[in-house]
Amino acid sequence: MSATVTAPSNAGGQSAPGPAHGRRNVLILALCQALAMSGQSILITIAALAGQMLAVDKSLATLPMAVQFTATMLSTIPASLLMGRFGRRAGFTLGQLFGVTGALIAMVAIYQGSLTVFAVGAAFLGVHNAFWQYYRFAAAETADEDFRARAISYVLTGGLVAAFVGPQLARATRELLSPFTFAGCYIVVIGLSFAAIALLQMIRIPLPARAEKGGSGRPLAQIMRQPVFLVAVLSAMFGYAVMTLVMTATPLAMVACGLPFADTAFVIQWHLVGMFAPGFFTGHLIRRFGVLSVIIAGTFLAVICMSINLAGVNLGNFWLALLLLGVGWNFMFIGGTTLLTEAARPEERAKVQAANDFLVFTMVAAASFSSGALQHIVGWQAVNAAVALPMLIAFAGAAWLLRARRRGAQPA
Repeated sequence: MSATVTAPSNAGGQSAPGPAHGRRNVLILALCQALAMSGQSILITIAALAGQMLAVDKSLATLPMAVQFTATMLSTIPASLLMGRFGRRAGFTLGQLFGVTGALIAMVAIYQGSLTVFAVGAAFLGVHNAFWQYYRFAAAETADEDFRARAISYVLTGGLVAAFVGPQLARATRELLSPFTFAGCYIVVIGLSFAAIALLQMIRIPLPARAEKGGSGRPLAQIMRQPVFLVAVLSAMFGYAVMTLVMTATPLAMVACGLPFADTAFVIQWHLVGMFAPGFFTGHLIRRFGVLSVIIAGTFLAVICMSINLAGVNLGNFWLALLLLGVGWNFMFIGGTTLLTEAARPEERAKVQAANDFLVFTMVAAASFSSGALQHIVGWQAVNAAVALPMLIAFAGAAWLLRARRRGAQPA
């Protein structure tokens, strides 16, 4: 199945990509991913702490982050369908404008001391996230079959820049607008969004063909019954949800253990390294060992993370567990995304990608909502124990499909 969609060369100024343009698009999308993830890593580092600062009931500290993920979940389908109709460039640009708006609202909330307004800002940032999550699919669509897994992987390596830049920016700007702690961080998010808007005007991805706009292809229910779709979704959904569950609670757990904010930024930084550094070779691993083997390896890494966190609450435990959790997420998320490309024909991409990301971020939102409450009410041990069941389900699905493929009997 070819991943390239043909379109008239003058369609809205976005000509059909050849191999050179495809690689150019991947580079631009990787840079945009770096900017988006730098902003996201700032939010990961500060959002729960800012929520705790604003909340009277401290169990609501992660509520704004949960609202953000819920908004992402609710926006995935409209974002994908909008881009399926008007094109990637227009959709990605609109998404960045939501990011600017959300950051401005969050700054106002901190000035007012309002958790409610802060959650509204988080909702706009969640819509912003829904759009840039499709960078990986845009890369896959402009790559040939041999380059597709690596294109997805390379775009996600843009987040490696965020691993070093984001937490450091959070530390540097935390007190920029003192006494309004954390307000200065949102100025950086605004700047990153405008930089992404400028870069996005240089991508060359054709506008959707008429068949794609018309929503042709098989019914979505039929597509979703495919084992390859189910395993792809399980991998991305549980990989992302488990990562969110543990990552969101980690800053709160570290503060509760008496560790300083600098240590929290350090741990989040290395977590992001784990998430995105493997992108340089995950695509090669998928080509060498197969996508299902890589997904299975990701489930094992998540379980190892759980074991390390349950073993102790020293800085070394937090650091190593979050690093391995990031690598596990990388394997499961890139693996799931790559596997999903096997489930859809070109004219079905928009609705299949929308369904996938809706399911993924529904689970991520649930994980984010439960993370703060679990940490506050039951404790760090309960947060980590919750990792086991979803990883078992994801492992079972991938192992079942792998066994079927090795037997030469692709399940229908």
